[in-house]
Amino acid sequence: MSDVNLGLYFLSEFVGTAMLVLLGCGVVANVVLAKNKGFGGGFLMVNWGWGLAVFSGVLVSAYSGAIINPAVGIGLLVAGTISLQMFFIAAAAQLVGGIVGAIVCYLAYRKHFDEEEDAGKKLGVFSTAPEIRSYGANLTTEIIGTFVLVFVIFAFADYGDIHIGVPGGLGPLAALPVALLVVGLGASLGGPTGYAINPARDLGPRIAHAILPIRGKGPSDWAYSWVPVVGPLIGGTIAALAAPLLLGLAA
Repeated sequence: MSDVNLGLYFLSEFVGTAMLVLLGCGVVANVVLAKNKGFGGGFLMVNWGWGLAVFSGVLVSAYSGAIINPAVGIGLLVAGTISLQMFFIAAAAQLVGGIVGAIVCYLAYRKHFDEEEDAGKKLGVFSTAPEIRSYGANLTTEIIGTFVLVFVIFAFADYGDIHIGVPGGLGPLAALPVALLVVGLGASLGGPTGYAINPARDLGPRIAHAILPIRGKGPSDWAYSWVPVVGPLIGGTIAALAAPLLLGLAA
């Protein structure tokens, strides 16, 4: 880890997360905003869109190992794969990348945001929201979903960047199973909360929603915003602690 260029490491995580959020928020915008060609495409289209967004984000952030998710990062930190410094650098890059990716998504769909009258749909492009609001239940769903994400990623323990040693270094061979995992998570566990499973994916775009001049956008629902941050971080931590025992991985 000593030979890692921290500037490139930050840039890699920034670019990967920005790509993830641009394409992920983009598929939601295509499905829910008025007068889009993909309007009404359904939740499964959103699942596949987010899976392919992850695939693309992983490919363009190979230098850093394509963490692109603070929940994955905290799992790697707990496992001793990355240092505390690397975790915070990656998390900062991911948050900024999430904001920028969401802003670019808005620019791509600006006219459709203007045409959409439902403020809730506009917010839904940027951030998640529960179908039944119950903070305890919503938090549990996010913990379970992120546990599955990080636990299965730890099952890919034999691949990784040769210099840094974190998931993603094998490019498309690493990106494809993670992308399919995200599709499966959305299809199976995404219904209650919209499966944030990534603090940067939710908090970054929510900040973008708050600061962008979106016509008739309404509030950014900050009362719920802690759930898709805390839940994934807890889920990632539990997965990292459980993986050595349940998967037989070296601690």
